[in-house]
Order: sequence, then structure tokens, then C-alpha cells
Amino acid sequence: MDKRVAMVDALRGWALMGLFLVHCVERFELFWFVPVYDRWYTLTFGLWGGKAFAVFALLFGFSFATIMANERARGGDFTWRFVRRLVLLFVLFGLIHVVFYRGEVLTVLAVMGLLLIPFDRVKSDRVLLAVALLAFAQLPLWWRWWAAGQGADWAVAPPLYASWGSLPTLAGGSFWQVAADNLWPGNVGKWSYYVETGRVTEIVGLFLLGMVLQRRHLLAEADQHRKLWLGVAVVSGALWALAALWLPGQLPAASEAQRQTTDWLLAHAANLPATAFHVSAFVSLWHMGLRPLLAWLAAPGRMTLTLYCGQSFLFAPLFYGYGLGLWDDMSNGAALAWGVLAWGAQALLAAWWFTRHRYGPLEWLWRAGTLGTASVPMRLVPDPTR
Repeated sequence: MDKRVAMVDALRGWALMGLFLVHCVERFELFWFVPVYDRWYTLTFGLWGGKAFAVFALLFGFSFATIMANERARGGDFTWRFVRRLVLLFVLFGLIHVVFYRGEVLTVLAVMGLLLIPFDRVKSDRVLLAVALLAFAQLPLWWRWWAAGQGADWAVAPPLYASWGSLPTLAGGSFWQVAADNLWPGNVGKWSYYVETGRVTEIVGLFLLGMVLQRRHLLAEADQHRKLWLGVAVVSGALWALAALWLPGQLPAASEAQRQTTDWLLAHAANLPATAFHVSAFVSLWHMGLRPLLAWLAAPGRMTLTLYCGQSFLFAPLFYGYGLGLWDDMSNGAALAWGVLAWGAQALLAAWWFTRHRYGPLEWLWRAGTLGTASVPMRLVPDPTR
């Protein structure tokens, strides 16, 4: 069994918690049917909206580089098995998951993850960082911004995700109606959101940055780089504040046609330093004596796939019309409070599970499918010396 980095598991758990709380306040998409922008919305989306997912993407690249490095150390090559791993993520988990929740990210990560394979052949970390910075620059969005200013029809047209996918179906349709809408128009709308807002470009940069963090051992040996991580936390925190509070007022007034693209660019300008702050602050606190307070996040972080899918299977029906239809029966504050309680229950379940098992249920299935064998040990064997 490969050595795990407990801090990375805990950081993944932190991101999963943030993503779940966003989904609760968002009512698994139905918030946008009749949006209410209050302090609880601002708090939740301000802390985790666009950031929790970005941490996931970063750690996806980190995990890929770890898997490939471990296999090379054993004298093998994991390339084709990783392709199988991504196919399983897309077909076995992503396509089933999207039936319940159209906003899921597994299919996106599976498709975009294929880009990691050719970049794994690039030996220079400087080249990877240069490509990552180019991706973060969001050049396609700037092109769209310029074209909108010129009146180009494609650049000023409403984004596709604004019209693909039926929120009324989520609110009042049967399970089968929701499933059909999620699988086609809702899924098209999701991909439109990731492509048109620049998230796929951001994912590329985060993947590559995660690879560099693994190659340079900046997470696995973070205790040896405490000053670096603390410095990143200070700088990224300041940049986050500037991008969120100061930058919007300093940009030249955009034409009405450019306003949408301007908002997307501003969101990226804030979310990137915010993501850096989340990661660096977490790493710094972990090594500043707060590890006992953060370590409880490691167990849910080890079964992210199981919990992420389970959240949609169990909680989306609470909000949707074919279930309890609670999407319009609770305030944002109540949705957040129930989300916190539900997350606590998930963390306790994960902690209990790993006292008896090596992997989460879906993690085991994913691993067994990737290796092509059901002989992957699931249960922990008691230590006879204890």
C-alpha cells in the first residue's frame, strides 16, 4: 500500500466540505431558480465558491503525478492503466452521478485528465509552470471580451448554459424527467459553463501546478518548506483581498456587451489567489500546531469519491420535486446549518469506516477496476502484535 500524505487527505477533505456546503446553499442547482442573495450566500460562496473545486483540480494533478512516480519507482509504467482509470471515472461514476446531479465534476475531470498524460512526459517543471501561467491568463476569455466590444454575435450571445437544462423540471418533475434532463440538456449546460467561463482553462493550469507540487515534494515534505508556504499564504491572501475588493473598481468601464465576460475574468482574478490562500493557509496551520484540529478531515478526504457521489444520491432528492421538495422551504442560513450537520455525520462515518477498511467503497471499486482484479484487499487485517 502506497504511503499516504495525511495532510493532503485532510486538505482534500476541507475542499469536499466546502463543495458540499456550496451545494447545500445552492440546493443542488435550484437556488438559481429563485435566487436570494443574502449574507449566508455571500459567506458560503465567498469562502468556497469556485475555490473548493479548484483545490480538487490541483490535488487531482498532484495525485496523478504521485501515481505515475510510484509506478516508475517500481519499474513500471502506469500510463494505460491511468487511461482506464479515467474511462472508469467517466462511465462508471460520472455518467451515473450526473443522473442525480447535473453539476457534477467527475466527467469533467475524467475528460480533462487525459491532458495530464502528455504533460507527464515533460521533464522541465519550468515548462509546466509556464504553460500553467498561460492557462491562468485566460487568453480565450480576453479574446471574447475584445470580440464583444467589436459587436461579434458569438461573443455577445447569452451563454449556452443559461438556456440548456430545466430548473422547473428539477423543482417539480418526476425522477425520470429529472434524469433525462440531467443527462442531456443539463449536461450540455454544465459543459457550456466550464468552457465558456474559462474553467476548463483554469483546470489545465491547476492540474499542471499540482504536478509540480508533487515533483518538488512541496506537499509531501511541507514541513521543510514552512517559510515558503507561510509566505504564499500572506501574499495570496493580500492578492485575494485586492482582487475581490479593489480590482473591480479599478477596471475601465466595460460596455454592456462586455459585462458578462468581464465578470468571468474578475471571478478568475479573485479565485486563483483565493485557492492559493486556502492551500497555503491550510498547510501552514497544519505545521503550526493545529494538526490535531485539522486531522479529522483526513478520513472524509480519503473517501472523497464515495462521499461526493453519496451526497448527490442522498441530498439532491431532499431539494428536488420528486423527493421532499425542500428547495423553497428553507432559507440559505438553514440550508447551510443542515449542511454543516450532515457534513459532521459524513466525517464520523468516514472515521468509523477506516477503522475497518483500507478504502472507501467506491474508491475500492475504482482501484479494482483500474487494476483489473477484484483481489484488491478491502478490509484491514488486525495487527496480531497489538
